[in-house]
Amino acid sequence: MFEGVDPVVLARVQFAFTMAFHILFPALSIGLGSYLAVLEGLWLLTGREAYMRLFRYWVRVFAIAFGMGVVSGIVMSYQFGTNWSGFSDKAGPVVGPLMGYEVLTAFFMEAGFLGIMLFGIGRVPKLVHFLATLLVAAGALVSAFWILVVNSWMQTPQGYSVNEVGQFVPEDWLAIIFNPSLPYRLAHMVIAAYLATAFVVGAVGAFHLLRKRAGPEVRIMFSMAMWMATLVTPVQIAVGDLHGLNTLAHQPAKIAAMEGHFEPELSGAPLYLFGWPDAEAETTRYAVGVPNLGSLILTHEWDGTLKGLKSWPKEDWPNLPYVFWGFRIMVGLGLLMLATGIASLYLRWQHKLYAAPLFQRWVLVMGPSGLAAIIAGWVTTEVGRQPYTVYGLLRTADSASPVAAPALGGSLAAFVVVYFAVFGAGIWYLFRMFGRPPEAATEDELRGGPERAAGITPIQAVHGPGQG
Repeated sequence: MFEGVDPVVLARVQFAFTMAFHILFPALSIGLGSYLAVLEGLWLLTGREAYMRLFRYWVRVFAIAFGMGVVSGIVMSYQFGTNWSGFSDKAGPVVGPLMGYEVLTAFFMEAGFLGIMLFGIGRVPKLVHFLATLLVAAGALVSAFWILVVNSWMQTPQGYSVNEVGQFVPEDWLAIIFNPSLPYRLAHMVIAAYLATAFVVGAVGAFHLLRKRAGPEVRIMFSMAMWMATLVTPVQIAVGDLHGLNTLAHQPAKIAAMEGHFEPELSGAPLYLFGWPDAEAETTRYAVGVPNLGSLILTHEWDGTLKGLKSWPKEDWPNLPYVFWGFRIMVGLGLLMLATGIASLYLRWQHKLYAAPLFQRWVLVMGPSGLAAIIAGWVTTEVGRQPYTVYGLLRTADSASPVAAPALGGSLAAFVVVYFAVFGAGIWYLFRMFGRPPEAATEDELRGGPERAAGITPIQAVHGPGQG
């Protein structure tokens, strides 16, 4: 069935497919971890039980997302050995220790305190429980740090030497870790995770408001999500601009692909809003652009000069439509998030935030927008790095394992079936959880009493009362 198909393409598709599932769950874990810490902190400061009820509502979602993230991440790590042995051999001396640091610091921190966060309410002192929640949230952020260190080094490698067998050998760990693109990628990704989580939380709040469930918990979650959209989206746009300037300095070919520019030098380059970059014809077809705006954004000069794709050999060009449109989808969704935040600010000023069904339907539609923007941004970043795994140094074709196409195709088909079955069921279960309103908890429930008295197991505590 897969005879004649390039094995490298199949290996890339398999990694992309598994990664597209995986990236959603750590993003939610990062955002929800911090959200839970804020909710518990507000509960301790104010004594309002609505915050604790929200904590108990969202901590169950966090547990499911965390579990699915761990499982999908383990599968991805195996692919480094099965499908990408060339990369593992050449880059292993750098990448291996960095991945090990992620496990030793972040994963152990999260796993070590997760049980206390999930099941410690009423069983440990309040401040101890809050500390556990803070450490789980910190673990998620530390995990993001190390994973982005690896990815950023692959994008902007430094601090290495190449030994006699072609391996990248660490020479300066500080230079490797704090490589030129790390600060921008880390900030951009963490903020993206916060925004993605905010829009999921906002959509759940909007759903319950539309169902006429306007209790204090629903109002709090909806209001907090809209504040995040209002205040943080502009920050993300500014960070994205800085990230673009950093990419222009270190990966100008990627920027040329994102912008659809071909000519070796362009002064006053336009910003193409739409179009179709054609690598064969070396032009962007059906282009609709704004004159000079591309130069203004990327060089901060009206007539700034940019390099086009013809400045590099064609065999070094990435797959242009994926990069071009991935970038536009990400930016377009970001602008819609900004518009949502501005609209919510106006409605808040008019005292109509909770009585605007049309706006709530819009927020419900925007629920997955942050996660979709993360995937679009990931496609832009990773496809834009091609045809290299370590940018400019190790080509993707030299990174793949010598595995035949039928074997890769068979495993890819198995992944598709299993992932849609397993993670589809997990996502369906999350939607079932979202459909339940944050129920008013009794004082005993807030102390964890009934769980002890009724002998409820930890699994039942995650599922909710009455669930096996």
